[in-house]
Amino acid sequence: MKTLDIQKLLSENAYPGRGIILGKSPDGKNAVIAYFIMGRSVNSRNRVFEATADGIRTKAFDESKLSDPHLIIYSPVRVLGNKTIVTNGDQTDTIYAGMDCQQTFEQSLRCREYEDDAPNYTPRISGIVHCENGAMNYAMSILKSADGNPDSVHRFTFGYENPVNGEGHFIHTYMGDGNPLPSFEGEPEKITVENDIDVFTNVLWKNLNEDNKVSLFVRYIDLESGKATDRIVNKNK
Repeated sequence: MKTLDIQKLLSENAYPGRGIILGKSPDGKNAVIAYFIMGRSVNSRNRVFEATADGIRTKAFDESKLSDPHLIIYSPVRVLGNKTIVTNGDQTDTIYAGMDCQQTFEQSLRCREYEDDAPNYTPRISGIVHCENGAMNYAMSILKSADGNPDSVHRFTFGYENPVNGEGHFIHTYMGDGNPLPSFEGEPEKITVENDIDVFTNVLWKNLNEDNKVSLFVRYIDLESGKATDRIVNKNK
């Protein structure tokens, strides 16, 4: 698969929607996780990321302007032992509960479908990173309608064992802007990631569409110590 330029992917797409990036730093020392949200409506744009004990949750920036918490208020990132779960919805909790009962990542998502936001039927994208004994692997999932037909659910899971240093994969909800919004197609896009969390955070944030970007979360996990370093950037301040 061709390696794509993440700066170009973001800067040339006004509305990728929500996106997940998983990978390993070029020096092989860190697992790399990034998650961003965008919005077109006042309700979607009225959000910030807030740190929790093990990850983040979305929160209304101005509670008085929150018209519908459905699909926009959730915990995108949670940690279960040596596994970090990242998703674009409340399926974070579904995966957490399933894997806590010895289900696999894929099995835990069997009870979920795309989002109930007709006519977009936004895909549910999810990722999991497993770090242990100085090594890592990760997987990504997308649950989507059949080209906009809600009568059929398409389920895809992509696994990456012993990922290559400096390599990451990017999956997002939409191919671009539109009405209805066109769902992501194909495999997660292969990209390069950075050694420095602040450099990578800046690369992502500055290339997201200025009008539509809302929040960005980046986490680097030291594969030797297991220590996580986080960055949160919110447009609303």
